[in-house]
Amino acid sequence: MRAAHRTAPPRGHAGTAAILKAPLVAALLAAALAAWHAGALATEAGLWFAQGRPVAEAQQAVDSLADAAADGLEPDDYGAAALRRALAQAQDGPPLAPDAAAGLDRALTAAMERYLADLHGGRIDPRQIHENFSGAADARFDAAAYLRAAVAAHRLPEAVRQAAPSFPLYGALRDALARYRALAAGPAWQAPLPPLPARKLAPGAPYAGAPALAQRLAALGDLPAGQPAGAAPARYEGALVDGVKAFQSRHGLDPDGVIGAGTFAQLNTPPAGRVRQIELTLERLRWTPLLDGPRMIVVNVPEFVLRAYEVEDGGVRVRAEMKVIVGKALDTRTPLFKEDMRFIEFSPYWNIPPSIARAETLPRLRRDPAYFTRQGLEFVGGDGKVSAVLSAANLDAAQRGQMRIRQRPGPLNALGDIKFIFPNNDNIYLHHTPAPQLFTRDRRDFSHGCIRVEDPVALAGFVLRDMPGWNEARIRQAMDKGQSSTLRLQEPLPVVLAYGTAIVKADGRVYFFNDIYGLDGLLDRALRQHSASRRAGSAAGAPAQAAP
Repeated sequence: MRAAHRTAPPRGHAGTAAILKAPLVAALLAAALAAWHAGALATEAGLWFAQGRPVAEAQQAVDSLADAAADGLEPDDYGAAALRRALAQAQDGPPLAPDAAAGLDRALTAAMERYLADLHGGRIDPRQIHENFSGAADARFDAAAYLRAAVAAHRLPEAVRQAAPSFPLYGALRDALARYRALAAGPAWQAPLPPLPARKLAPGAPYAGAPALAQRLAALGDLPAGQPAGAAPARYEGALVDGVKAFQSRHGLDPDGVIGAGTFAQLNTPPAGRVRQIELTLERLRWTPLLDGPRMIVVNVPEFVLRAYEVEDGGVRVRAEMKVIVGKALDTRTPLFKEDMRFIEFSPYWNIPPSIARAETLPRLRRDPAYFTRQGLEFVGGDGKVSAVLSAANLDAAQRGQMRIRQRPGPLNALGDIKFIFPNNDNIYLHHTPAPQLFTRDRRDFSHGCIRVEDPVALAGFVLRDMPGWNEARIRQAMDKGQSSTLRLQEPLPVVLAYGTAIVKADGRVYFFNDIYGLDGLLDRALRQHSASRRAGSAAGAPAQAAP
């Protein structure tokens, strides 16, 4: 279902995100243009000084840099502490000479431009870590012009806030980051939970760690309201079990109330680890194009969930949400990218990719010839001629790539009865499945890379909402017909295959998921290398001590 790994061409943030920010940007640019004509931006000292003294916006700028951590960024990447000290000296000491003021002005300007660019589009090219989005390559955002416009309009703090992604999840995770940093400094994780008395801790069993467990669940907000931590029983029962179930539901675990090895490990994960998960997800949100249109389909791979949503009245409204099955973590990972859905195929054929045919289908057919008929398979030659005959010649031709194998529409078809097509170099698509029982699993990375959807009728209803006549009855009829047909969409619909191991749902709670593809680890290492390089450069060009 997938081909060689894909390298996407650069794409800028566009569509709804640009529209949402357009009024502020237009106002800032208009003010900047007026200020330019008035000569306000043509002073020798640049943006931040007048008569050798810092102006009010200079203090706002260093405050913004110092607060970069609130967005999961690193203040040291921008030399925030050194700039604050230099600015304080310029404020409290003698007025700076023109050359000194100009040098400090340039340093602060460069730091703010880097900060705004990072806040808007991320710090690294996501393609470095196999996420095929444009990231910081957004040519639509000119940090230098944006900064000068904000200063000229005397709206720098507001402009800084508006430079961040406008997708609602970003703001919710930013708030969650502050909460988990506070938890990291709290008492509930000063020591690990006492070991479990057995391999699993079932409700009703005694547990010496019950008070510590209650304290931890209360700190996380998972203990039911009105249940004081100090009232925990000596046994694992009652409200404590309910608190564990709530915790399990937020961490991709079966909420059965039984504390096994997986749940115990998650309970012992320190808040600092969750802080880093949130920081990494915030970084991804800066480059993942989640507002590229008024209607979107987004698959969050480590969550195993698809959401179809609309932007309406300034908010995001989820119209469909369902479980999905994604590519196996070991060898057939689902790639991450954005493309436009353009077709739906009802009762599809499954053209078995050559890699799967050689590795799985052909060996199976040689061992078990009856499999050919049971699965409704056939050979297709290069000239399009179809053969329903299983023969050694056809098997050898398929092995050499001279014929392909496909599966006819039917109840056993691997794609189910509907396929959603967004053309891409990896040959990835959304489809139904004849094995719906797999959706009951907590971890659902079972596919060859394509994405199986739990409720294809609801998804088709969302996709075809604006196409007259395509109600649920007609959708089901086309799916059940058993005859392949392809429908072209009137308007392309953006599909994003994304990766976030921390999200905030509509209930306001923070949910965490396993880093199934190891991409958090890759991003963490890339960001640490980026910061080391940035700080080395900042140290080399640190502002000198101000001189009179």
